[in-house]
Amino acid sequence: MSQITAEIVAAHGLSEEEYARVLGALGREPNLVELGIFSVMWSEHCSYKSSRIHLKKLPTTAPWVICGPGENAGVIDIGDGQAAIFKMESHNHPSYIEPYQGAATGVGGILRDVFTMGARPVANMNALRFGRPDHPKMKHLVQGVVAGIGGYGNCVGVPTVGGETNFHKAYDGNILVNAMTVGVADTDKIFYSAATGLGNPIVYVGSKTGRDGIHGATMASADFDEKSEEKRPTVQVGDPFTEKLLIEACLELMATDAIVAIQDMGAAGLTSSSVEMASKGGAGIRLNMNMVPCREEGMTPYEMMLSESQERMLMVLKPGKEPMAEAIFRKWELDFAVIGEVTDTGHMVLEWNGEVVCDIPLDPLADDAPLYDRPHVPTPKPAPLGALPESADIGADLVKLIGSPDLANRRWIFEQYDSQVGADTLQKSGGDAAVVRVHGTDKALAISTDCTPRYCFADPYEGGKQAVAETFRNICAVGATPLAITNCLNFANPQRPEIMGQIVGCLEGMGDACRALDYPIVSGNVSLYNESKATGGGSAILPTPAIGGVGLMLDHEKMATIAYKAEGETVWLLGPQGTHLGQSLYLREVLGREEGEAPAVDLALERRNGEQVREWIADGKVTAVHDISDGGLLVALTEMALAGKIGVTLDAPLTTAQAFGEDQSRYVVTTPAGVELEGAVKLGTTGGQAVAGVSLAVLREANEAFFRDWMEG
Repeated sequence: MSQITAEIVAAHGLSEEEYARVLGALGREPNLVELGIFSVMWSEHCSYKSSRIHLKKLPTTAPWVICGPGENAGVIDIGDGQAAIFKMESHNHPSYIEPYQGAATGVGGILRDVFTMGARPVANMNALRFGRPDHPKMKHLVQGVVAGIGGYGNCVGVPTVGGETNFHKAYDGNILVNAMTVGVADTDKIFYSAATGLGNPIVYVGSKTGRDGIHGATMASADFDEKSEEKRPTVQVGDPFTEKLLIEACLELMATDAIVAIQDMGAAGLTSSSVEMASKGGAGIRLNMNMVPCREEGMTPYEMMLSESQERMLMVLKPGKEPMAEAIFRKWELDFAVIGEVTDTGHMVLEWNGEVVCDIPLDPLADDAPLYDRPHVPTPKPAPLGALPESADIGADLVKLIGSPDLANRRWIFEQYDSQVGADTLQKSGGDAAVVRVHGTDKALAISTDCTPRYCFADPYEGGKQAVAETFRNICAVGATPLAITNCLNFANPQRPEIMGQIVGCLEGMGDACRALDYPIVSGNVSLYNESKATGGGSAILPTPAIGGVGLMLDHEKMATIAYKAEGETVWLLGPQGTHLGQSLYLREVLGREEGEAPAVDLALERRNGEQVREWIADGKVTAVHDISDGGLLVALTEMALAGKIGVTLDAPLTTAQAFGEDQSRYVVTTPAGVELEGAVKLGTTGGQAVAGVSLAVLREANEAFFRDWMEG
């Protein structure tokens, strides 16, 4: 009688058609270990089976790109024999179930992706999406996620320097926690994951394997339901102090010539790391499961292969280098075990108690995993907004906007993060982009995470363009040259044609923006099935293709910031006047409406204005710079005033659309009196203690009240 029933297959997330492919690949029925390995490798989380066909269309190359998608993280050249290595990952489902550990292990996982390639991590970022603040679970979720990000990053000694946090009812039952890490490496010391060399030893290092996280990748590839709370055992538990030791031990070993290949154990743990290493190297792999360091009694090969215990790595070493490597890892009080060897069979073979418990050809697990061109329907264009009445009191509307959850001061969040550890942080949360000096040089990296999901929902194509363009704009606004992006593509169920339409539309917009801005995609992550049955009606998140951009500044002394620097300076607008109120925060927060078209992005103008701003900054012409985004011009002017503790007087009153329109490709800059800027429009002069007739004290109180009152209430 077969041990693999239809129920067991379904519990492993495989469809009938996929199980038939398993039978075809093996030429026989799998055992439970083999079924588990197929299930995680063919999960959406590991195989990208619904998105791979569209991801291939994205631009991924440029003269400065050293390594694009396909490795642990992307690599770009930043000159002087140095590279920036970075990636963004999701930890959405675990963070909803167990917010502290879900967010903490999300940070730990993305750190490993970066230092696996030989980089010392220098900055963490995040992009967070929560539901309505008055939702009964939301305060607990926000507190747990922020504490988890801070707890892990602070302990491991990597500064958390910026990010974004938004609120919308669409995330009530499925929050998003996206973490990004940037590291710096020498270009001649970058490590890859392809296992090569017949007979080379395969080595396990780091923490011991436990039962936490089993089926984590499968859970991340399924909808939520009322029983999501029962999935706590599939949430991993992190130990940042062990991760710190692992970073130092790996970097010490990387300074030698011992490593052939290295891969972190992320989603699907030992399974994905071993399969990916062997398949990339066109090799085979044999593991002795009795040699895997375990922290729990009686663990089976199935549990060992599917565990997602944290702080673990897999390496292929050169023969004879094992004693030296072991000495390094023992010195750092970490486990070290030779658990197998590279073969030439093209198979993954696992042995346990002297018997073969798994023998799977690698090609069907990796390169030949299922690939679906799922049916998709384009998102219908929304009706134009039409005429709106002029605001009866622009000052009162500004107070309401600046105090709304999406624009409120995030000090309560970022003060929980150590942003200064390493002593290289030059600009942190609150500006347009975070800026981190490249240690020991005049260079700096500018980093920004951005996405406007309400635009993506209204028009996926324009929203995808805008998400890329806003990171470009934020990086230009501090004076850096945007070089490349990573992404975290968060969407709902791809088996629904309208959701697949959102995915295709956003990716087309992203691709066009990257090509026009010469701003390729070098790494990323796809997180699907972000919807919850628990909230009733199968509520889907807004399409949220979060973008993490990285740029380079050759002289950090010329960095721009948003704060007004002195009274009597001239305030200028670069870019079009505000006209577009569709899908704006003003429309939602003041008028209670979510409708109209998303603002269009003129990519040629975006590029031209970004280059102009960078030129002004490099020439020392401008004293403050801020891009215009959520809330429009008047919000940007207010944020600059609050940062500089100086007000602004406008030369002419603003219409509602001029004040709050969210037209794209725009910047506010200031210059000393008498300096002229060709191509910009003069708006007014800095000075006093008010904006639009509202005192800075009133605006500051409104801006700081939301998080303070919510968290203390």
